[in-house]
Parts: sequence; structure tokens; C-alpha cells
Amino acid sequence: MSVHSIASASLVLYKQSPAKVVGIADKVEIELEGGKRKRVRFKDIALLHPGPVTTLPPAEPAGGELEEAWELLAEERCDLEELAGLIYGEFTPTTAWASWQRVAEGLYFEGDSERISARSRTQIEADIAAREAKERAEREEREFYQRLQQGQLEAVDHLRLREVEQLALGQSTRSRILATLGHAETEVNAHRTLVEVGYWPTTVNPWPGRLALPLADPDAALPQLADEARTDLTHLQSFAIDDAGSMDPDDAISLDGDRIWVHVADVAALVPPDSAIDIEARARAANLYLPERIVHMLPAALTPALALGLTQRSPALSFGFRLSERAEPVDLQVIPSWISVRRSTYREANEAIGREPLATLKRLAERYQARRRAQGAINLDLPEASIKVSADGEIAIRPLENLQSRALVTELMLMTGEVVAGYALANDIPIPFASQPPADATAPGEDMAARYAFRRLMKPSLARTLEEPHAGLGLARYTRVTSPLRRYLDLVVHQQLRRHLRGQELLSSAAVSERIDLSAPAAGSVRRAERHSNLHWKLLYLQSRPQWRGEGIVVERQEQRVTLIIPDLAMEVRMRYSGPAEPNARLQLAVREIDVPDQLARFRVLS
Repeated sequence: MSVHSIASASLVLYKQSPAKVVGIADKVEIELEGGKRKRVRFKDIALLHPGPVTTLPPAEPAGGELEEAWELLAEERCDLEELAGLIYGEFTPTTAWASWQRVAEGLYFEGDSERISARSRTQIEADIAAREAKERAEREEREFYQRLQQGQLEAVDHLRLREVEQLALGQSTRSRILATLGHAETEVNAHRTLVEVGYWPTTVNPWPGRLALPLADPDAALPQLADEARTDLTHLQSFAIDDAGSMDPDDAISLDGDRIWVHVADVAALVPPDSAIDIEARARAANLYLPERIVHMLPAALTPALALGLTQRSPALSFGFRLSERAEPVDLQVIPSWISVRRSTYREANEAIGREPLATLKRLAERYQARRRAQGAINLDLPEASIKVSADGEIAIRPLENLQSRALVTELMLMTGEVVAGYALANDIPIPFASQPPADATAPGEDMAARYAFRRLMKPSLARTLEEPHAGLGLARYTRVTSPLRRYLDLVVHQQLRRHLRGQELLSSAAVSERIDLSAPAAGSVRRAERHSNLHWKLLYLQSRPQWRGEGIVVERQEQRVTLIIPDLAMEVRMRYSGPAEPNARLQLAVREIDVPDQLARFRVLS
């Protein structure tokens, strides 16, 4: 295109839009689409056609021989006037603007109004492919959001929704999909969205993943049990008493004259300190007990090898002691042993508790419990429940019965922890002691509201190598030693005891402290995952039973809000309620609303 001077009524380009020149002075006055006028500098505009222009050309280019013009131009250059002639056969304000749009889109041509060149076929084909891909992606995204809103997902949508799942599981903090839907990018909203669109079943429990806990048992080769001297205690009646359905019995009890025996799975026989299995167990800290499954801290193959009562003869580390006249466990013997175990449930043991040897063990346990209570032990006795989910998804919630057999086993395990703690101190064996500072309150009352209030004042228990009193248990010293299959620090105690018995070098106090510190974060995550998972399944249980009715006991009131405990579910709820509700009052409740992702249950009080 030949060079023309900008004059009134000429067509110019201003910020990629056509404009008509309506006046020229020190600046150029132009008229834009819609009649709006603006004064601009000469350098802010470029001449497209000298005019005269009466109306601005249409926005979209039409017709023309685009590809023929591209082929004719080949490797030469031209101006806008020549290009309009090649494409449209004439140079008018309309064809000038249409031709410039072809240049501006950058597909077939490139340059400015004075120097326009044709792009190569390779460039054009690459751009066309990229544009088609972009259009296809945009179309597919629109269709995806349509399916999302209709809840009609296709297999291809699952890959897109992975980013929402990562947010729901705490693996990321952002989700473009949630943002596009106008939702806050939170774990709760991600969970809710995945359920609403059908990507997740309503039953998916996000808490273990959200807390970055392993979801599979460790996979490691187990060494063979060493051929070592073990005392044969198979002549004793040994009872492994557990909840129905327990698959990892790790302790059993016996009585031999006046000597109590507590036998514990001899895990340290196969898991020495700093072995690969030990390091993995340290990172996991404990078994993860979920209503739907158990994730073990030790390889699954270790349970049938060491759990008590799964074979005719079981290896154990046995703790034998007597109860003194002051009901203190004394005269401890620690021996690797062989035992023969009879397994039973708490209910079965409760039915046999009047027969020997359980009757004598019960009397000893009651003496020991009386001593602990005299020393300030706290028995909160708040409702507990077992929550199990079957393979077909059936949720069963069973309140734990306050059975004598359960109290018997608890007291014998506490005796063992106390006597082993004393043994470790007497023999300079560094171990993790369990302690608890006293609560800033007097002993709780007998009613549920008082026990609930006291629990809130209790301080957390601690694990450290320095022995200190455990106020909640009423013991001057204590260690956890009876569950090495499922708690890592119990295993550390066993490892130290075994080394002591063999005359081997012990782990130092610093090494034990390091193990406490390394396992503590995972132990905290396990407890949180178990607590949230139990609530998750309780809420699903209620959601599937909209006609549920039950009793709640008021344990706290603050103005127009009350806190209740539902004993049948061992569930604590808070709700707005303006009616009469003194502590320990019993209110009849019905389900009003369940929000599983947000872990909220709302109830109404029945009149």
C-alpha cells in the first residue's frame, strides 16, 4: 500500500480497533465504534485507508480469496493496499480493515501495514493444530462442567477430578475446578464435591490420607525365630482375652500359685533395634485402627508368627510377679517362654470369672485397683463404643460393656507396666516411661457431667526417659509394655529388656529419647485419624438412619448451647437449645441434619 497522509475521514487503527478521523490539530480526533470520540497522538494510530469513510467497517472479515492471496504472495512482501487487492480484488475501507484483521490474527500473514509477508506452511499448520487443540480443550472443559453439574461423569472425567481429590486428601491447597465452580478451595468442599458428583462413594474416609498416614501394611521379609532357650510355661492356663473379632492378640494372663504371669508377644525376638522393620515401625508409631480396616505398623506376616493363641504353642516374653500385702507388684521375673494360650472374648471371660484361675486374678486385680484409687487414680467411666464396618459396608456400633473381665485385664496390664518400670530403674535400663501431670482440679464426681468436666482439665500423658508419676493411673512410675505388636514404644521397652537379659549393650538414654521424638508426630496423627474416622462412620451410620431416635445426656451448658453425650454412640454433640437442661438431664433426640464432609451432626429435641 502506498503511503498516504492521515487526513479527515480516513480509516485508522487505534489499539487494534478501527477508527474514523474526524479532525486534525496538534492531536488527532477520532471516532470509535458506538460514536465515542477521543483525542490521540499521531504515534498512537496507524493509517489503514485514506477514505473517505462514512461509517466504520463491520467487525468481522467476510469473503475473499485468502489462501490464493497467500500463495501468490509467496516469499515476497507487500503493503496493506496490495494485500487487499490480492484477497478482495479492491481496496476500500471495508477491505482494508478486513485485510488488516487477517494480518493481526497472525495465521497466514504477519507484519505491519507497510511490510506484510506470508508465513510458511509449516508455521500455518502448526498454528492451526494448536488452535484446534485449544478449541477442543475448551469444548471438552465446557462439556466436563456440564456433566459435573448433572452428576453424569464419564471415565475421562476422573483424571480431571484428581486435583480435587488431592485437595480433599490434604495433598495440595488449590483446585482450579473448585475455584471455577465458585467454591472455596478447602478440604471439606473438595470432599463434598467429590461425593456430590459421584467420584467418591459417600463412605470414603479421607482422614488417614489427609494426615499422610500409610494405607498399607509394611512389606518386609521376616527373619526366622532364633533357636534360643525358652522356659516352657505351656502347663499354665493362659488366657488371651480380647474384643470379639480381634486378630492380633498380643497379651495373655496366667496364675501360678501366688505368682501372676502376663505373657506378651515376643516381637523384639524378630525386630531388633535399627533393623529395617524397626525403622519402619518407628515411622508409623502404632497400628492404625479404623472401623473399616487395620493398618499395621509391622509386617502382616509377623502377626501369625508371634500373636498369642494363633498356634498351638506361642513364643512370648513373660513377666511373672507377686502382689505384695500393700498390693504392689514385686519380685519380677522376665523370661522368654513358650506358652499355650486359650483365646476368649471379654463376654466369655466374664461368664467364667467366678471360676479359677480368673476368680483369684479378679481378687488380686481389685486389691490393686483399690490401691491405685487410694493414690489418686482417676476413673472417668465415660461411654465408649466399638465401631466396625463389614466387607459389604454395614456399619455396626456397639457400646462397650462395663464388664468385670475388661477391668481385670486392664489392672493386670497396669501391674505389668508398673513392675517393669521399677525393674528398669533398679537395673539402669533406659526405657520410655509414661507419665501424666495431675489435673488442676479435685477428683471428679460420680455423675457424667462431672466426669466430662474433669476430663477437659486432664493434661496429656507424656513419654520420656525420666520416670515421673502418672496422675491419671495413680502410679509413681509406669511404662507401657504389653502391646509391642501395635505400639512402637512398647517394642522399644521389649528390645531393651531382651538386651539386658542377654547381657548386650543397651540403647542409651539419648537413643531412647530420639526414638520417642521420632515416633511422636506419627503417634499423634494416628490418634487424630482414629478419632476423626470413628466420627466419620458414626455420621454415616446416622445418615443412613434418618428415623434414628436416642438419648443424650447434658454434660455442659453455656447460655443457649448445650453439650451432650449420646451413650449409645459414645458421641459428643453440641447444639442450640433454650429449653430446661440441667447437667445430667436426659434429652430425647432425633436427627435433623448430617454433614459428613464437615463432620457435623445436628439434632432436635423431641417434645
